[in-house]
Amino acid sequence: MPDPWTLRYRGFDPVEEGLREVLCALGNGYLVTRGAAPESVADGVHYPGTYLAGCYDRAGSTVSGRAVTNEDLVNCPNWLPLTFRPAGGDWFTGPPAEQTIELDLRRGVLTRTALVVDDRGRRTRLVQRRLASQARPHLLALESTFTPENWSGPLEVRSGLDGDVTNSGVARYRGLAERHLTPVGVGVDEDGLLRLEAGMANSPLWIALSARTSARRAARVATECGESWVAHVLTLEGERGRPVTVEKTVAVHTSRDRAIETPLGASRLLASGAGDFEDLLAEHALRWGELWRHCRIEADFDGTGPLHLNLFHLLQTYSEHSVDLDVGVPARGLHGEAYRGHVFWDELFVLRLLNLHFPELARAVLRYRHRRLDAARRQAREAGSHGAMYPWQSASDGREESQQLHLNPLSGRWLPDHSHLQRHVGSAVAYNVWQYYQATGDRDFLATAGAEMLLEIARFWSSTAVYDRARGRWSIRGVLGPDEYHDAYPGAARPGLDDNAYTNVLASWVLARAQDALDVLPGYRRGELRERLALDDLELARWQEVGRHLHVPFHGGVLSQFEGYDRLAELDWEAYRRRYPDLRRLDRILEAEGDTVNRYKASKQADALMLWFLFSAREVRDLLRRLGYPAHHELLRRTTDHYLRRTVHGSTLSSVVHAWVLTRSDRRASWRHFRDALVADLRDSQHGTTAEGVHLGAMAGAVDLLQRCYTGLEVREDAVWLDPRLPSALGRLELDLRYRGHWGVLIAVDRRTVTVSLHEDRQEPVRIRLRGAEATIRPGETRRFHL
Repeated sequence: MPDPWTLRYRGFDPVEEGLREVLCALGNGYLVTRGAAPESVADGVHYPGTYLAGCYDRAGSTVSGRAVTNEDLVNCPNWLPLTFRPAGGDWFTGPPAEQTIELDLRRGVLTRTALVVDDRGRRTRLVQRRLASQARPHLLALESTFTPENWSGPLEVRSGLDGDVTNSGVARYRGLAERHLTPVGVGVDEDGLLRLEAGMANSPLWIALSARTSARRAARVATECGESWVAHVLTLEGERGRPVTVEKTVAVHTSRDRAIETPLGASRLLASGAGDFEDLLAEHALRWGELWRHCRIEADFDGTGPLHLNLFHLLQTYSEHSVDLDVGVPARGLHGEAYRGHVFWDELFVLRLLNLHFPELARAVLRYRHRRLDAARRQAREAGSHGAMYPWQSASDGREESQQLHLNPLSGRWLPDHSHLQRHVGSAVAYNVWQYYQATGDRDFLATAGAEMLLEIARFWSSTAVYDRARGRWSIRGVLGPDEYHDAYPGAARPGLDDNAYTNVLASWVLARAQDALDVLPGYRRGELRERLALDDLELARWQEVGRHLHVPFHGGVLSQFEGYDRLAELDWEAYRRRYPDLRRLDRILEAEGDTVNRYKASKQADALMLWFLFSAREVRDLLRRLGYPAHHELLRRTTDHYLRRTVHGSTLSSVVHAWVLTRSDRRASWRHFRDALVADLRDSQHGTTAEGVHLGAMAGAVDLLQRCYTGLEVREDAVWLDPRLPSALGRLELDLRYRGHWGVLIAVDRRTVTVSLHEDRQEPVRIRLRGAEATIRPGETRRFHL
């Protein structure tokens, strides 16, 4: 990306097409549509896909003789189809003879410039622009300009809607149920608009599309219609060297939308009344300008293009148009079908960014979790516990959506999937609640939703912990940590591990913060909440007891990933690296060899080190000391060294965490991991996975490394804390943030100074703490600190 605001591809590469379609996807928080060519179909190279936030369908399949059920984010009707031909020729199906694709990140516009040569040698220059409106989230638009270069005569353009689509974008899911969409009506209405209505196979959801196709020159219009598709065919007079432009405007509504009578009626009204492409582009670009101002991050290094690209896809997945939809943050965005569009813990990485730029979006994500609190309570009861146990994978209604089986492509075997034992997702929800409160001071949210979630998650950890008389401590057993590779002890009959260090320390933190949340609430609301939850002093005392005496394993001056980790074998790393250049999926490699990663000290991604990602080194020491463990200053270095040598970075999140924890000890290594994280999707570092959807947590996490890690920015104790540690490759950072009602907290960091400015407004002053210094800055003031 030599231009930091433009992603550009030249030519056509079938191997890279899936990656390009994802990175050139356009969206607005209501929907995202992949950057597939308008003339393409799903053929193993191209994969047109449009995904609406929260639109799931559940279907059953048979795998290895077992019935399994999965809920999938549905590939919705294809609005893009548009092709052309000189009269008497064949319809253009691609690829073109020449092509350049440019994604304008500033304005959210995808432009394709191509040369099409038919079998008679007729050359047509094609320029196409498309957008998914940030101003009107239900609108999509495609402008196509055709210029005959060496011919004149009739030009036919076919523009349609296609409901014959399936969920077939992830190879390892093939053989499972793919058809979720059922077209129930296609045609042309009295105003000449194309219409397509579709339902879901096993969901009451209803989708309606209306399309208007118009030309800036006189054209004859005919209609073609099949069982699941409908199209307009425009015939225009093509003249050599004279461009002719056709505009396609499509409106999409579903039965989940508010303030409409019917999806079809709403889409017809919107499509018929929409302005032309230039009008839509003007209002769309205006909204993108606002978004970029609200998340301004300026850094003087040569990677600002990927930085903008990551922010761009984050803002397309979750925006102001997502707030009222009751949707979470899918781990792979709305860009493809990987992970079935489910919500994991990735919001832990995303909300740290949103809290300081778009707190209203962070609040909406937390509301999504709160609406599923009762489902989390049911799951806790089914597991024999109390409180709330949030699922590892969520979708429409809050039940556990993790797969029961997963396919190892190397061995061809379907294997049990135990990832649902990652109970730490509940602690991530609690952490997000508290961090949102620290950044916003939103006591109303804490009183109405946040504290209830915190308390119920704390109750779950307290009821799950069992007392070990031999140790005189409490244990949390049968869980998985963030590593994911280790899901059982070698030879064990049951899955799960005991006393995962990350899980236990974070559970202790949750138990402490639950009490803090109660203390923050007004007295009458505290009483109401305790009465509603039947939370008495005896239970609160147990929380203190468990929270201060959870077992945390160590070995050789290192924080152990889980109890018994020190007894695992060492892998012959040198031999395996010789045999396998890429060890990212070491678990699959070993399983295909008849072995298991459970036998070895080997990690997919950061696990114990996640503690230093969420908390400062001082806070981690305080957490461990609260638990009664001596935590020396060398613990972070020793623990980092131990796991870094044994981690294969099989997740894009791994580089984010390692960049963070290495900041204080090895800035050069930290910067390398940051650069890896920043371009993970741009370079498809996981070898083909980006074509199935972006890695949203890593995208947000990489940006947050600039925002908070290298500035040392924390929000806690009613203050903004700063402790900059800029890598040598980064000379200056400048951020515009929102903090506790302030729209525009400007922080500029270089090697010698930190400057903090507040815009003029009527908000309260902001407390700044920097390496022992403290200052209170009032609106309209600027303060410079020398490092």
